[in-house]
Amino acid sequence: MTFSKRAALFSILCLISSVPALNAQTLVKFATLAPEGTAWMKTMRAFNDELGAKTAGRVKFKIYAGGVSGDEKDVARKIRLGQLQAAGFTGVGLGEIAPETRILDTPFLFKNNAEIDHIYKMLDPDFRKIFESKGYILLGWTEVGNVYMFANSPLTTPADLQKVKMWIWEGDPIAEATFASMQIKPIPLSITDVMTSLQTGMINAVYNAPATVIPLQWYTKMKYVMSLPIATASGAVVISKKAFDLISKADQKVLLDLGDKHFKALTAVSRKDNERSLTTLKNEKVTFTDPAGPEVIATFERMGEEARRSLVGKLYTKELLEKIENALKQFRAKKKA
Repeated sequence: MTFSKRAALFSILCLISSVPALNAQTLVKFATLAPEGTAWMKTMRAFNDELGAKTAGRVKFKIYAGGVSGDEKDVARKIRLGQLQAAGFTGVGLGEIAPETRILDTPFLFKNNAEIDHIYKMLDPDFRKIFESKGYILLGWTEVGNVYMFANSPLTTPADLQKVKMWIWEGDPIAEATFASMQIKPIPLSITDVMTSLQTGMINAVYNAPATVIPLQWYTKMKYVMSLPIATASGAVVISKKAFDLISKADQKVLLDLGDKHFKALTAVSRKDNERSLTTLKNEKVTFTDPAGPEVIATFERMGEEARRSLVGKLYTKELLEKIENALKQFRAKKKA
């Protein structure tokens, strides 16, 4: 066989071998702590159905819900090992893969949804680059919601918090810095151990978004909640870049477009769910207590600033923190004007 014939045959074989790869199904193994039946999972199912339809079945997610794949640290480890390819993370999980994003969870940073939306929009390109540099592609932000502190005694001042047995998500540097600034010594536990610890009395205070506390049933062990949120919990859906790169360019675009569409909608739904959940908690006779005056609120805000400063150089840079804080000052000034 001449060289030209061998070259032609090689080209034909390469063309044939490429066809199955283009038509092959990519099954993305996805994990989340969100239980079935929640708005989070309903959105994820709708996203997956539309993804399958628009890629003719070439890309689909296999979803492991309700923490069956372990805590978020377990999920991050499994993605690194290739046992999973994607996840819906809260801030704790995001911190495992891109610590800089935890700045969004710092205490008393935001005052309302308009500020949150402004900062997320402004910094979205920066965070996408950060995720990609760590080996992940951001499919969409999924805000968990405002975080409140729950306890079995009234919470109106920092001194009240020092009297309770507060849970802390084990290994969460944001929570550690927050409670350190409040001079609280919390009890570190995995999120999967919280309910048992409430039942035994090992802890008697927790923190989370209302729409999360209700399906987890934590609220059934709580009598009080402080009406001032301590933070806004971030969340995001990410896929490993290694898995993303195996998908065709056309299907990558579909994946990104649908992620933007569905997960933006989920944030709006989450906000409504959290508002309804606040009403549910009141109907369930959980008592809301207000901070004891403007001076106490100002004290909490100073504690939040102290906590944010303490994490510079550990999770994020001073430049990133100042960029966000300055942007918020400018945004608030425009609103007042």
